[in-house]
Amino acid sequence: MGQSAFDKIYEVVKQIPYGRVATYGQVAALAGNKRWARVVGYALHANPDPGHIPCYRVVNKEGRVSDAFAFGGGNRQVELLQAEGVKFVGDCVDMAQYQWERPVY
Repeated sequence: MGQSAFDKIYEVVKQIPYGRVATYGQVAALAGNKRWARVVGYALHANPDPGHIPCYRVVNKEGRVSDAFAFGGGNRQVELLQAEGVKFVGDCVDMAQYQWERPVY
């Protein structure tokens, strides 16, 4: 039996390294469908294991955190990222420095 879309998304998110971020679209493409960016958001909101699936490492393409972050709001997401050394320029992650560079196959 094949993996569900959410399972594929969670497997990608688990690979985002400490101190790095990925975009919703990047996760979607790596999970197998570049059109799943919104599905990525749904999956992360339903994250069954936040201790092992670091959904806070996913931001939008500009590097903004989610106001609807399911595990404490946007401020908590910022705190978690800053604790890993991720720097912000204004209210956005410095994507040039912190975006995960895993290629999409």
